[in-house]
Amino acid sequence: MPASTEEHDDYNKSKVFNESRLKNKLSEKTQQKLTDIFIKKRSRSPDTQCDTMNDVKKMKQEKQFINAIKQATNEIDNGISTETKNDEESHLLEFVNNDIDTTTHKKMDENQNVNELNDKKKESKIPEDTMINKNLDTEKCLICGQFLNNSDIIYYQGHPQDAMEEFIALTNEKLLLVTGDEGDIMERPQTNITGFAIFDQQGHLVPIDGGLVESDVRIFMSGYLKSICSDCPDIDEECIPVKDVGPIIEWYIHGFDGGSRNCITLSTEFGEYNLLKPSADYTPLMDNLYEKIWLSKVVVEYLEEYHYLQPTYEDLLEVVRESKIPDLNDKSMSEDMLHKHAQFVCDQVVSLESEEDSDPLITLPCIRELIKLMGIKFGKRKIRAKIDYKKVDKKAWTKATTTPLVQKTFESFFMNQLDKTNHELVLRRKRCGVCEACQLPDCGECNACRAMLKFGGHGRTKKACVRRLCPNMAVQQAEDSDPEDDDEYQQNVEKNKFNKIEDALPVKLTGSNNRNIKWIGEPVKADATKIYYEQVEIDGAELKIGDFVMVETSQANIPALVSRVIYMWKEIINPKSGYFHAEVFIRSSDTVLGEVGDPREVFLADRCCHGAPLSSILRKASVNKKETPDDWFKLGGKEVEQEFFEDDGKTYFYKKFYERFTSRFEDLPPDPPCPNELRKHRYCPSCERKTKKDAKDIPKVSGKLVEKSEFVKEDNRSEWTTVKWQDVEYKKGNGVFLKPGTFKLRNNLNINSTTRMKLDKVDEDIYPEYYRKSDNNLRGSNVDTSDPFCIGHIVAVTAAGEGPLIVPQDIYIKVNIMYRPENTCNRFPQHEDLNVVYWSEEITEVPFSSVVGPCHLVYIENIPQSDTIYSWLEQDPNRFYFRMSYDKKSNEIKDLPHYARNIGRTDKGKDKGKGKGKSSKPIEQISKVNEVKVKPLRTLDVFAGCGGLSEGLHMSGVAECKWAIENVEAAAHAYSLNNKNCIVFNEDCNALLKDAMSGATHSSSGLRLPMQGEVELLCGGPPCQGFSGMNRFNSREYSNFKNSLVASYLSYCDFYRPKYFILENVRNFVAFKKGMVLKLTLRALLDMGYQCTFGILQAGNYGVPQTRRRLIILAAAPGCKLPLYPEPTHVFSRRACSLTTTIDGKRFATNMQWDESAPRRTCTIQDAMSDLPQICNGANKIEIDYGSMPESYFQRLVRSNDENAKLRDHICKNMAPLIQARIARIPTTPGSDWRDLPNISVTLSDGTKCKVLQYRYEDAKNGRSSTGARRGVCACAAGGACGAQDKQEHTLIPWCLPHTANRHNNWAGLYGRISWDGYFSTTVTDPEPMGKQGRVLHPAQSRVVSVRECARSQGFRDTYLFAGSVQDKHRQVGNAVPPPLGAALGREIKKALVS
Repeated sequence: MPASTEEHDDYNKSKVFNESRLKNKLSEKTQQKLTDIFIKKRSRSPDTQCDTMNDVKKMKQEKQFINAIKQATNEIDNGISTETKNDEESHLLEFVNNDIDTTTHKKMDENQNVNELNDKKKESKIPEDTMINKNLDTEKCLICGQFLNNSDIIYYQGHPQDAMEEFIALTNEKLLLVTGDEGDIMERPQTNITGFAIFDQQGHLVPIDGGLVESDVRIFMSGYLKSICSDCPDIDEECIPVKDVGPIIEWYIHGFDGGSRNCITLSTEFGEYNLLKPSADYTPLMDNLYEKIWLSKVVVEYLEEYHYLQPTYEDLLEVVRESKIPDLNDKSMSEDMLHKHAQFVCDQVVSLESEEDSDPLITLPCIRELIKLMGIKFGKRKIRAKIDYKKVDKKAWTKATTTPLVQKTFESFFMNQLDKTNHELVLRRKRCGVCEACQLPDCGECNACRAMLKFGGHGRTKKACVRRLCPNMAVQQAEDSDPEDDDEYQQNVEKNKFNKIEDALPVKLTGSNNRNIKWIGEPVKADATKIYYEQVEIDGAELKIGDFVMVETSQANIPALVSRVIYMWKEIINPKSGYFHAEVFIRSSDTVLGEVGDPREVFLADRCCHGAPLSSILRKASVNKKETPDDWFKLGGKEVEQEFFEDDGKTYFYKKFYERFTSRFEDLPPDPPCPNELRKHRYCPSCERKTKKDAKDIPKVSGKLVEKSEFVKEDNRSEWTTVKWQDVEYKKGNGVFLKPGTFKLRNNLNINSTTRMKLDKVDEDIYPEYYRKSDNNLRGSNVDTSDPFCIGHIVAVTAAGEGPLIVPQDIYIKVNIMYRPENTCNRFPQHEDLNVVYWSEEITEVPFSSVVGPCHLVYIENIPQSDTIYSWLEQDPNRFYFRMSYDKKSNEIKDLPHYARNIGRTDKGKDKGKGKGKSSKPIEQISKVNEVKVKPLRTLDVFAGCGGLSEGLHMSGVAECKWAIENVEAAAHAYSLNNKNCIVFNEDCNALLKDAMSGATHSSSGLRLPMQGEVELLCGGPPCQGFSGMNRFNSREYSNFKNSLVASYLSYCDFYRPKYFILENVRNFVAFKKGMVLKLTLRALLDMGYQCTFGILQAGNYGVPQTRRRLIILAAAPGCKLPLYPEPTHVFSRRACSLTTTIDGKRFATNMQWDESAPRRTCTIQDAMSDLPQICNGANKIEIDYGSMPESYFQRLVRSNDENAKLRDHICKNMAPLIQARIARIPTTPGSDWRDLPNISVTLSDGTKCKVLQYRYEDAKNGRSSTGARRGVCACAAGGACGAQDKQEHTLIPWCLPHTANRHNNWAGLYGRISWDGYFSTTVTDPEPMGKQGRVLHPAQSRVVSVRECARSQGFRDTYLFAGSVQDKHRQVGNAVPPPLGAALGREIKKALVS
């Protein structure tokens, strides 16, 4: 028996070798006709079951040729011993092949002639099922659809020796299974098959999963049948050789629901066949299927287990790359593999059943990104290969723990997510308050509105406005507007820029004349035209000064104005008339809160109506002022009364002041004293506040000098000591910021050079995608970045005219011009400090309208504690220093004049100068630096990440982080490494809050919890994947649930009642759910009693080389000052600095004035990382030497003071060989990306070669190239349907990008390099060349950016530590708030504390 098996194996080896040599010599035409021998039987279509005599003759002729060769081979096998067989084999084959060669040449010539004649007669002479499309590069088999010029196509090598027909083989006793005593044969037997190959009627090996079976294409199989009981895949004596099994009518996969093995089964009309092991030729096609199956298993099980994390495309890639394929000797999965099988994977994900309350898994961000990238389409496929996956226990977040007050505010919005929702209460309400209908204001025009009291109606009906009829009581999920990039966001801003808040009050000035007006009491005051009274009677109702009234408006759709009467009068010339002046309160629905606000709450806003007729008063109103309780700080987490009042149109309350244009809710301001007792009878506190505020914006000079200084020689100029503007006094000796362009100075930096980056001519055959590039501004470049402020040193304040009243346009200042390094002869200005300037003797006069703010200018030796110069400079970004002077005429750097060395001195007694007598220039005024010292606030950081926000707050000196909460272990560990004295809770925030609210002093892990009254500053960023544009597709379950962590975070605020509160989130927080989450957040803070505001900040404006727009909500406890938003410290790209927001048609901005420029120039990528040593792809050494000195201000700021310090975490991801080959061929010129790749075949680092991308189709949009070549890689480019055969893999230019580029802005930026002179796109949690932010390649090296480079882009110091794997560290960096942004916020809180 062993001998027989050995002979059989030897035969097989010899047979495979001989037939493979034969294949090389047989012509293509012969191969195409090879399978004409297959009898067309067993089809589901009866019309094609008959066989013709011609088919039989053809079969015999072809078979004679093949059998002759097989017979010769068999004789040699039988006659030559195993030892000498290998020696003789080559001689024999040479002889046989020569004979075959002659035959095939003849056949090829004959076939060529026949084809030329028959090309014109294809439709009539050639059967449709054997036609081959002969179109040059697109020659395609019309049966299996494979391209015939494709080097990957494999031809069938013939049937096994002694192969039987299918129905005969199935009756072999080795395979029969009998049932019972009667021995009945199974109606449709199931067997195993090994050594199999699957082919079509043209002799092409075809994949089982290529859609042919689903399209009813006839395909067949041959191999060796084995008993269903045998799992051994080897060919042995128990095997039954079989041929022409088929046609195959169905295939399916027994999935992984029972274990880790998969089994693939094919069905014909006669039997079912479990596939064991493919033949050597068919192995590559089965490998493809194994890849699909195992890849689907990994993806599906990951999504089912971690769907609640809303995994990104980068997250999915990380999981895929860590997985292996057991059926392929543990072959590693790759991104290319995911792209290759994307359609199959997505089909499997679609087929999964989703839970009733959750969105299907196909809506997860990672899958939606894959669909977009690969152009996946659904709906037309018949999925016959559904896999039954192992059931995974789905994880979920714990539901939000909330205080009663926050729960009351949020329960309708997060109805299904909060753990204690009072469902009865929600159902009793008349409206959900959240759906789109509920967000609309009452129209004021329908019958229901006209009947409402607030529109002047009788108020007896309770009907709702017709357009506000709530469709249901549940929350209506609204799709958030989600701009994907700066361009689209800019377009939206431009579109909405005219949506300004209306300032005019629509008071009805012509009331009904039949009102009976009677004045009560004696007049308070009388002047030439008016007589003022304290009381009046209108139609019998008494009204006195200070009463609240409802005032009729001039427009029917605007409700009555809630007003407080300040003074009243009648005209002397018209005694019957009566007028009043009133403070107008803003309804909550007219604030940013919209319909989320309490309909009974109004806000003071310094808006007044003057001269309104008394006849426009509809009725008196009851408006109460709510005072803050004395024990407010102790009320955190207490139960709240469930108050529900009907809006009766006359009962209101107020407790806050509202600034309309910046959406700031503040404590009620004190009434200013009346400046003039003579007009006390017509004094209005709101008007007085507004007048004082407006007066601050008007510059005023004071202190006129009798004798002018030597700098003011003009006769038409007077000199003054001071000009005051916006509460700042500008005097001789002060530094001042001036608008860019005030001085006409050269600039040596050229970071905003407009050099054309696109070449005019390229070889389009080598670079076929280059045509997609345009000359538009490069994303991530500083082309549109403005210059920083000019800086001057005031030597005189002058005015045109003598006074005493000087109009603003006549005020001037004379200044010394200060030169920045880039304005001088300095060859390397980028190496200088950002806040160093050069003194000059040039003096020029500029209008005061050029002034934008004060600059603290100081000589370097006068800086206190000069050994900590950088920390001193960073305490106030408006600080600039100088150490040398610049002479423009000689273009030289010189020493300073003696008098300039006194600028910035804080003491007069320590004159270091040794001049003889008085200086020819006067000693400048000495400005004393008032260092503000505040006790750091005890801080709790929730959702702390690795600690970027709290690090920035700590840098500003305003915060001392005592407690931090972070659920991700690696991030919590990183936080602990950098904050040794902080208690870090690596736990669920909801569980911790529940413990704290129950009175526990320690967490479940034994760490001490903060007590009420201990937390003074609360900061954090609730996870934002549900809102972020980076994750464009929201999942209903996850978004509601994750977003309800906003409710958890607000509950921390309510429970601990800190003095200050910061909430950071992505910009789209504003638009999410049509602004509903933002509105509810502000409403909850107001219900607690906090002052609050919101705004969008650009991190690039605060000294990081990255665009990162973030929403910041600030809140301050009653009695504290609500901080302002920090003015920009650095200029940044204009296209990335659109920071206004539009909500419900109203446009809001922050208090920031410096929207065009800033004190410091922009920070570039070169500033941030030019000193970092070169590393290679996959570098993983945690600590290395710097190898160079710091080259820029940024680098000196972030590097350690210890010269021996090592560089940490300069490590990067290890990319696959194909991806690395692509990266290496991206040019280092700015703006380069995948469109610059050559279409060539190169040898990869693993020894394999990539393929050349084939352009087989016309491109209806882009036409042909300059060389006449096609530009389409898929049939869809020409308007057809995408086909599986069109997909190409392992190409240098990724097939998927040109496939879908026309629909996605040419995929600009994918595989893109960042530019030395530009900035990072938003730093993501995982740099992927084909991720959302694809511009992640180093400017000059063949790799993606490292962890440390990403950390630098965020402004982290080099001493800051990260923890975990390289992916963990990237995630920590990408999720962090840039510390410089946190420091800027901290400085503003510090100012608020001291004021």
